[in-house]
Amino acid sequence: MTEKYFIKGGTPLKGEVSIGGAKNSVLKLMAAAILAKGETKIYNVPDLTDVEIMLSVIAQLGAKTSYNKSEKSVTIDATDITSVTAKYELVSKMRASFIVLGALISRCKEAIVALPGGCAIGERRVDFHIRGLEALGAKIKIENGYVHAKAARLTGADIYLDIPSVGATENLMLAGVLAEGSTKIQNAAQEPEIVDLANFLNSMGADINGAGTSEIVINGVKQENIRSIEYTTIPDRIEAGTFMTAIIATKGKAIIKNVFPAHLTFFTDKLLKMGANIKLIEPNSLEVSCKNRLNSINFVTQPYPGFPTDLQSMAMTLLTTANGVGIITESLYENRFMQVPELRRMGADIHQDRNHAIIKGVKKLTGATLAASDLRAGASLVVAALMAEGNSTIENLHHIDRGYENFESKLRLLGGKIERKNDISSGDLNVNLTEGIHNESYL
Repeated sequence: MTEKYFIKGGTPLKGEVSIGGAKNSVLKLMAAAILAKGETKIYNVPDLTDVEIMLSVIAQLGAKTSYNKSEKSVTIDATDITSVTAKYELVSKMRASFIVLGALISRCKEAIVALPGGCAIGERRVDFHIRGLEALGAKIKIENGYVHAKAARLTGADIYLDIPSVGATENLMLAGVLAEGSTKIQNAAQEPEIVDLANFLNSMGADINGAGTSEIVINGVKQENIRSIEYTTIPDRIEAGTFMTAIIATKGKAIIKNVFPAHLTFFTDKLLKMGANIKLIEPNSLEVSCKNRLNSINFVTQPYPGFPTDLQSMAMTLLTTANGVGIITESLYENRFMQVPELRRMGADIHQDRNHAIIKGVKKLTGATLAASDLRAGASLVVAALMAEGNSTIENLHHIDRGYENFESKLRLLGGKIERKNDISSGDLNVNLTEGIHNESYL
């Protein structure tokens, strides 16, 4: 039977919640561990399906891998790399695994990596990755759905990215670590996860400067300079932003711990302009609250440090019941409004025109049966269900599981009435959603 979320909305979230390690960082650190001979250990690793897939990809290459759930750590011993092929069966499940291309061509001077295929939220081209690797001296051909890359040696080069692609920046950073000479990436991505990868690689013995700016310089080092290390991943800014949204949406008050506030500056500024209250109470803790109806705002998603596209759907959920009319322009992905039809089913007034969404605030949302279409859209529907009047069910939880560890457990700690259960028949809908609700009929 298929698992679903059963959610009773209308309860303010209160208490404390701790944010886990950044999914979009740890996956790249795991790939980077391929560069070192010996045992690399990464801490603050969330228990997610994407982490399991990346472990499988790396194990397929010959490395020894393990995940300690109680310690939240991953151990990767890449002393012996016996294969340079990342197969489609795994790469197709998670686009981030394409990052092993840069690590393999750097260490082994050869890589055969499946093209990741389509993405639900829109086109994600890999030509920036390929052109950059060719500039470093790799010979690349694409056959039967695989990228075949070879290089007798890699040599540093000046590379300009047409767009600040996170994946291309990361692949080229990995490739440049062992290249001869200096590699300069211009118009590089500036996300905190890029900085985390650079810090990780520098701890291993790499020489990388400028991460977090638009120009990154990688001075190549020799293989013997690269060593295995222990490293702790940064907190997940998108998970933090999701919980900020959920607390505000439910008119709650809670403390979010293990967060780097500087990673959420632009997003926080927009929430403050809407009328939310956000206070820094400790260097890595925020108190988030909201009492009154929010005000509508306009925003455009942009590469970091602009408004994060991964939090666009969460902000849209807030706008559905805000005063006035808000306009969202999605500038990065063409299919990132897939939550719109589901929010409309809850009573939202949203008009979509290509990459623009016009949201007229309504008095309230009401519960409905919903389906997650992708990771972030799915999370936004959970937030919508928590703020709505009445009961909701959400299916396709495998999307949400890709990026949120123990999502329902953390929400319950804050008082959210949410349960994860197998699908049940319409004749048996007595769901005990939280303590204090006993045998309440779900319908």
